[in-house]
Amino acid sequence: MKRECFGSLLKWHESRKRKPLVLMGARQVGKTWLMETFAKERFGDDYVLVNFMRQKVLCRQLENVDIDPAGLVRLLQTATGKRITPGKTLLILDEIQECPNALTSLKFFCEDMPELSVMAAGSLLGLAYGYGREKESFPVGKVDRLNVYPMTFSEFLAANGKAALADAIVAGDWRTVELMAPEYVLQLKTYMVTGGMPEAVDDWRQTGSLVEVRATQKRILSDYDSDFKKHAPVELLPKIRLVWNNIPAQLAKENKKFVYTALKAGARAREYEVALEWLQDAGMVHMHYRVCPPRLPLAHYRDFGAFKLFMHDVGLLGAMSALDPGMVLEENALFTNFKGAMTEQLVLQELKAREVEMGYWTPDSGQAEVGFVVQSKTGVVPVEVKSATNTKAKSLGVYLNQYAPELAVKTSLKHRSDSGKVRSIPLYALGLRLADLSA
Repeated sequence: MKRECFGSLLKWHESRKRKPLVLMGARQVGKTWLMETFAKERFGDDYVLVNFMRQKVLCRQLENVDIDPAGLVRLLQTATGKRITPGKTLLILDEIQECPNALTSLKFFCEDMPELSVMAAGSLLGLAYGYGREKESFPVGKVDRLNVYPMTFSEFLAANGKAALADAIVAGDWRTVELMAPEYVLQLKTYMVTGGMPEAVDDWRQTGSLVEVRATQKRILSDYDSDFKKHAPVELLPKIRLVWNNIPAQLAKENKKFVYTALKAGARAREYEVALEWLQDAGMVHMHYRVCPPRLPLAHYRDFGAFKLFMHDVGLLGAMSALDPGMVLEENALFTNFKGAMTEQLVLQELKAREVEMGYWTPDSGQAEVGFVVQSKTGVVPVEVKSATNTKAKSLGVYLNQYAPELAVKTSLKHRSDSGKVRSIPLYALGLRLADLSA
């Protein structure tokens, strides 16, 4: 299965100022697969993979030696039986959170052995900053980082032999896209059930069984719960679980703004802020902040007291919510579920994977809401998300009257069109047409 971020690995490797690369992302989003695939394609057999989750003895040995790159390389050569040659070999340190000394060593590889290509990855559940020894160990400023997200809709299409559908969107061949609209919608609905976790996508590709896909998703959710117990501070564990398990209920509300009292009667922000931060650092949730006024740069105008909490994967959201996979066969059920929350999750996931800066807008009166405001090169673009083919956008009209942006976007299942400043982009094309989010 091809991943769009593979190109970022190539750019890293060819960079003159290359530092050790750390792949960041939630558990089971494909970090190990990416590193091994890249190694085989670019280095052939000349790569060394060390998995610290499996090699506990090596972890203990590393904890008792000085953090010196040359000494570490000798130890790793002895442990793996493979030669590591700077300038020729790729060294992969997987599950690096299990070995704090190895994590710290990345700083010294950067400073003392920059000619050696080093990649590392580990669950953010173990690298969550601010909890325990890892905060002191993380080599800030001495590594390059690459965020790895669940597979996008276009990656899903490619994995299932339908890359031509994505190619038509990228090429702006809207005539072909319109003719193939029923197929795009079917594939999008299937993607909303499978989500982008690589194992779930592969299940669908291999078996065509959404029942098997759902079983895999439930196992992943169970694995996450086990990870909570393993990595989270004991005193924080109940709050992390409460926040995580409450996400579907929060999104099912008419107003999806996260409400602490919905977790527990009398709950206050200060009691759960650390749990939220932990989940966010783990890559498992996205805090989608209100932005008002919607000005550049968006990050400066965030209202940190108002946010929506989404999961990192639409398929896992459906599994946690016990949605029937058979909804794929119903006309618009997936798009309208949770009062459109599944559709908003889809849009957020597609934009997040492309590192788009965004938030949502609502005025102080709270009488209107635009689900997404996106930072583009030329300004802030409001994006109104509509379920299925319902494209009435009263809130977008309020935004247009108040801020008069150069461009506004509506995304639904309707075909691509322009009407004055308002551009309509199909939901299945939004992630691939970021150029259309510019004036």
